[in-house]
Amino acid sequence: MLIQQHIDSADVFNRSWAEYKVGFSDPRGNYWIGNDRLSQLTMTNRYKLMIDIQSRNNRKWYYVEYSTFIVQPESDNYRLNVWGYSGNASDEFSWQNGMMFSTFDRDNDQHRYPNCAANRASGFWYKTCCGFCANSPNYHIWYRLHGEDARSFLQSSRMWLQLRSCK
Repeated sequence: MLIQQHIDSADVFNRSWAEYKVGFSDPRGNYWIGNDRLSQLTMTNRYKLMIDIQSRNNRKWYYVEYSTFIVQPESDNYRLNVWGYSGNASDEFSWQNGMMFSTFDRDNDQHRYPNCAANRASGFWYKTCCGFCANSPNYHIWYRLHGEDARSFLQSSRMWLQLRSCK
């Protein structure tokens, strides 16, 4: 199940808390499922998270997978719980584990100044500010994508949920 898609640099992700809560899509394909739905799904079922990212530099696709992905309810500001990394890109997203969701009108990051969501023009689980910025038009990045100590700008990204098998 698709939960996020960022396929162009349009500024469609600079949205309020209320808009991220219910979700939105753009006719060009940019998409956010909605934090309420994301929380309801992941709190009631066991999901793994898959992320596909495409480098802007070499146009190659990379992937990461997390065996556990849970988004807490709004009463906990949609706090992120993600662990169990595998993939062919570095493990950047779990660095944001435990973070609450932030938007320009609700600053929940650990950065003293500025509000990362306002600075990155997008809502997401920011720490100080991000290793993976999925929704930012100007900072659509994945740090150390090619094993380097630098950020890699992304052409596109997609985040998917997949039910984990019960074994």
